[in-house]
Amino acid sequence: MGTVTKLSTGFHTLLHSEIGNFFDVSYQHVAIAVYFDHRDLAHLAAHFYSRAEEKRRNALMVIRYFVDRNMSVELPAVGAAVSGFTDVHAPLALALENENRLTDDIAELTRTAREEGDYLGEQFGQWFLQEQVDEVARMNSLVTTARRAGGNLFRLETFVERELAGAPEKVGAPPPPSGTVWISRARAEGISSNSVPDRAE
Repeated sequence: MGTVTKLSTGFHTLLHSEIGNFFDVSYQHVAIAVYFDHRDLAHLAAHFYSRAEEKRRNALMVIRYFVDRNMSVELPAVGAAVSGFTDVHAPLALALENENRLTDDIAELTRTAREEGDYLGEQFGQWFLQEQVDEVARMNSLVTTARRAGGNLFRLETFVERELAGAPEKVGAPPPPSGTVWISRARAEGISSNSVPDRAE
């Protein structure tokens, strides 16, 4: 491998920022999962543990993108997660806010890639953008159902078990940023840093 190069475009700078953003949201999802776990809301806890793993894996996919291009990667500090919630609605509202923020960020970096003529970068961003559309839709449904359920937490748990448990997941330890484990896992799942990863429907 040759000399590691610095970030060279606006798209690269924005995409690099998403590494920290994905890790931040992952960390916050863990805090939300722990909140529900402590209240014996097993399905809600499992859902957010799963979302946390997916965000962490997304961060590693972005890292892989830069490593494949021999570009520098600097990992930012992860911010403190909010954990003191007054009721079940507060963590759900925060999760929705975070997903909307991620969507806006990814839309901006995808638009920047297009403006800079980086079509592979735009394609990479589009994959994440479509994933975020799905994430926001699921979170909106969860927030709405929680509001309608009021204090009936059993109803909310039933909704998560029935409607969200079957959503496409990327469960398990994410592939490492280099080496044969990543290569074999990526080939098996159709993931390439030079193209759009195949999404499970």
